[in-house]
Amino acid sequence: MDTTQAKRVLETALICAAAPLALPELRALFDGEVGPDTIRRMLEELAREWEGRGVELVALASGWRLQSRPEMREYLDRLHPEKPPRYSRAAMETLAIVAYRQPVTRGDIEDIRGVTVSSQIVKQLEDRGWIEAIGFREAPGRPALYATTRQFLDDLGLAGLEQLPVLDGPAAAAAAAVLEPAVALLDEPQASLPLDAAAADPSEPPPAGAPARHEAAPLIAEDIAHDPQA
Repeated sequence: MDTTQAKRVLETALICAAAPLALPELRALFDGEVGPDTIRRMLEELAREWEGRGVELVALASGWRLQSRPEMREYLDRLHPEKPPRYSRAAMETLAIVAYRQPVTRGDIEDIRGVTVSSQIVKQLEDRGWIEAIGFREAPGRPALYATTRQFLDDLGLAGLEQLPVLDGPAAAAAAAVLEPAVALLDEPQASLPLDAAAADPSEPPPAGAPARHEAAPLIAEDIAHDPQA
């Protein structure tokens, strides 16, 4: 298979995918005939070919995804004017503390915020697929340790935690202020999750070429693939 045809296969798979595609999944398209370095190079070429258009190819924590550019959100929202549920300030500060201080216990979060963290808030973030208990601290009561998930990174358009913006100000309030605009624009709050911010396949390095961060939640390729007018 020549490079032109291989890129067509990659592009088609990415357009039709309902979720980011990791490198092992993309390699499976070619039944082992195309190596990972070649696939990475073709992905980078595709990313350049989509520059200047309303859709971009980005590398996220779980793999590669075609999605709308942030500046297109204003127009795409007119197709679906319903606004997603807003998260409370307490939920946003809890999420932000987990994102910036992980792994943390509920006690750690309460120490930083200075108030009690309700079980309902923790469950809300777990149900959304943004945080998960990854273990227990060796302390009295063995409290659960919470960390963010790959779903959290994907939803915010990030490839890794290192792309979270640098904080300026008191930790909880500043972090919540950074995350809240992006979270407020996300679609329906239902998701399942893998665990951490590593690459989808531990044997492979994280995908290259990821954006610094998005100012708005993207419309992913699943929406394009399932829209008969697209």
